[in-house]
Amino acid sequence: MEKRNLTCIGCPMGCQITVEFEGEEVFSVKGNTCAIGDKYARQEVTHPERTVTSTVIVTGGDKERCSVKTKGNIPKEKIFACMDAINHAIVAAPVHIGDIVIKDVCGTGVDVVATKNVDAA
Repeated sequence: MEKRNLTCIGCPMGCQITVEFEGEEVFSVKGNTCAIGDKYARQEVTHPERTVTSTVIVTGGDKERCSVKTKGNIPKEKIFACMDAINHAIVAAPVHIGDIVIKDVCGTGVDVVATKNVDAA
């Protein structure tokens, strides 16, 4: 059985959690003060996911770059591939908050969307 100590990122409390598990089976979660911590710990040791934030190049805009993020979590092991796709993306102004910049990034089923407005120059 494996034991892992985590700092929960589910809420501002930052609980110190200990998880006992083997493979995909979680036997115990201790140290969390809420249900969010339990859910976070179980997912973190079996299928860790993250939201990715970055920027993309904008052509013809009043700003050179636009902030973006994945619309949902993606598998942690796909972060570098996702960042590579974002680093190669170029969008034309105007860009609006919520616009899809990359659809289904790296086959995750999750879109990369704009989080800032960029007007045409």
